[in-house]
Amino acid sequence: MKKSIAIIGSGFSSLSASCYLKQYGYDVTVFEKNCTVGGRARQLIKDGFTFDIGPSWYWMPDIFEKFFNDFGKSTSDYYQLDKLSPAYKIFFKDEVITIGDTMDKICTEFERIEPGSSIPLRKFIDKAATNYDIAINKVVLKPGLSPFELVTPETATRVDQFFKTISGDVRKKFKNPKLISTLEFPVLFLGAKPSNTPSFYSFMNYADFGLGTWHPKGGMYEVIKAMKALAESLGVQIFTDSSVQKIHVDNSEAQAINVNGTIKNFDIVLSGADYHHSETLLDVKYRQYSEDYWDKKTFAPSSLLFYVGFDKKLKSIEHHNLFFDTSFETHAEEIYDTPQWPKEPLFYANFPSVTDASMAPKNCETGFFLIPIAPGIEDTNEIRAQYFDIIISRFEKLTNQSVTNNIIFKESFCVKDFIKEYNSYKGNAYGMANTLSQTAFLRPKLKSKKVKNLYFTGQLTVPGPGVPPSLISGKLVAQLIKKHH
Repeated sequence: MKKSIAIIGSGFSSLSASCYLKQYGYDVTVFEKNCTVGGRARQLIKDGFTFDIGPSWYWMPDIFEKFFNDFGKSTSDYYQLDKLSPAYKIFFKDEVITIGDTMDKICTEFERIEPGSSIPLRKFIDKAATNYDIAINKVVLKPGLSPFELVTPETATRVDQFFKTISGDVRKKFKNPKLISTLEFPVLFLGAKPSNTPSFYSFMNYADFGLGTWHPKGGMYEVIKAMKALAESLGVQIFTDSSVQKIHVDNSEAQAINVNGTIKNFDIVLSGADYHHSETLLDVKYRQYSEDYWDKKTFAPSSLLFYVGFDKKLKSIEHHNLFFDTSFETHAEEIYDTPQWPKEPLFYANFPSVTDASMAPKNCETGFFLIPIAPGIEDTNEIRAQYFDIIISRFEKLTNQSVTNNIIFKESFCVKDFIKEYNSYKGNAYGMANTLSQTAFLRPKLKSKKVKNLYFTGQLTVPGPGVPPSLISGKLVAQLIKKHH
């Protein structure tokens, strides 16, 4: 008899795990509480405008390719991938830095800002490339069971990089504050301050400058559609509008789940839902981590998001745009050190219709704005409106155009929505930060220590936050289940 597995949630890690587990011969059923698959990666289509509600950056194309290759497929079997040129723009108070699609272009831009800076930049990215190879091919492919997983011949000679920080590393090599912000930006994807992120994680800079920024035609949701199609072609059953209310444990063994009030029996239960929420589906005695444990952890930021339809094409923008015209350090402190609404927020604006005409009506622009904020802070309609006004007026000033009267509609998404839609702990957007004390074996475990046949996957466990790590997390937990069963 094939063993039956229930998977809770249908985000990147759950869909990834479902494909591997089906390939290994299990009987796999996915239950998603929302009406569409994808977890945090969802889509809003309104009046001809298409928005990615969740992730919008496609980095590390090799990880996506490897995932589909594992099933004899390629990304090109499912979606068209285009390299963005330029990758993105960064707006400072008095200057705009454009990150090109090749190292040569990026070096030319660095030289323009700080003569001589391309020499340390090339060395920095070469080192980052080596770290990327070690991280992706050695470190992140481990299930986080033991500290010895981090000890490889390669990491042993780089142990100092786990105790130094990205911030310290960058500031030793570069003096210009704009270049420093440009190089510290990618680690924000790991969910922590650059001053708290080990310098080994410079591999994110290689992901940025070395591998480039890509766009699946039609948006990031095309990747979810591809993974769903692959899972179903393998024989995975997927049910939407299926809220899991409890994980039933008998004799310390997961045996069933309650879906929409109906008890369904399974041999193994895997949750790709928010880890903290997943444990609340268990009786208290079966939970591994206390409320105090979660409260003390460093969580990646939440976000205030706006989805805006404009009735004209906008000027002076690219597909991806970062607005760093205020203090990077102050905003980071207001997220991590003294959680509060930022006085002068940095923000990100995504206009996919700049490079992909399919995402907006003719002569219109699809705009997605994101302000990183502390998880768990107050979220009201008044605060949302106030912050929209703040960023739109700065956007108009920095891009030298008027857009307020060209807004057809705007929708917002914030802390309350992350909690309601995704059962997200404190409304976090990106999971748990990858600080030194929350790396690898120090993260919540893939396998429950208290309940047999119960497993977890996703951004709060190994390897960490982000879409590519979530794909890997699904593979790691599938391998672990196969090993134990």
